[in-house]
Amino acid sequence: MTVQPIRLFGDPVLRTPADPVVDFDVELRRLIADLTDTMRGQNGAGLAAPQLGVSLRVFAFDVDDVLGHLVNPVLEFPDEEEQDGPEGCLSIPGLYFDTKRRQNVIAKGFNGYGDPLQIVGTGLMARCVQHETDHLDGVLFLDRLDAAGRKEAMKAIRQAEWYDAAAPPVVKINPHAGGSPFGLGR
Repeated sequence: MTVQPIRLFGDPVLRTPADPVVDFDVELRRLIADLTDTMRGQNGAGLAAPQLGVSLRVFAFDVDDVLGHLVNPVLEFPDEEEQDGPEGCLSIPGLYFDTKRRQNVIAKGFNGYGDPLQIVGTGLMARCVQHETDHLDGVLFLDRLDAAGRKEAMKAIRQAEWYDAAAPPVVKINPHAGGSPFGLGR
């Protein structure tokens, strides 16, 4: 269990869909511990395995004094209610942009031992679960911004102290079918 370096915007692993976890073993539990330690060391609300360079579908979270993790998450949305507010990312440090998300989510998956787990989230927890699941799909919250928001975000990123111009950024338009910013056809 150690704090690991976080991959920054421009690293291809952040744009690659992660593989499902098939082995619920000590290595997975070590990864979960590393995710948790790294997230807490950076005062983050969530951290997905690709942000540590590991292409597996697992993330850790620490929201409203609820600390946990979820393996192989599948999201369900019980209603159409939305929230819009500032969102940031440990892989895009120090920058926050208003991002629309669903207000409520039900996330189903597993714990580190393969036992079924369900998270029912609203507000910040719902935002975190959606953000981290996006990471597992190779999607960054920047992809959820409208064209003007993406332009503003890219300008801020290029001006950021940590930005590496040698690693050209990839910005995607919302990759989900149906044109919905939530991956759901309406």
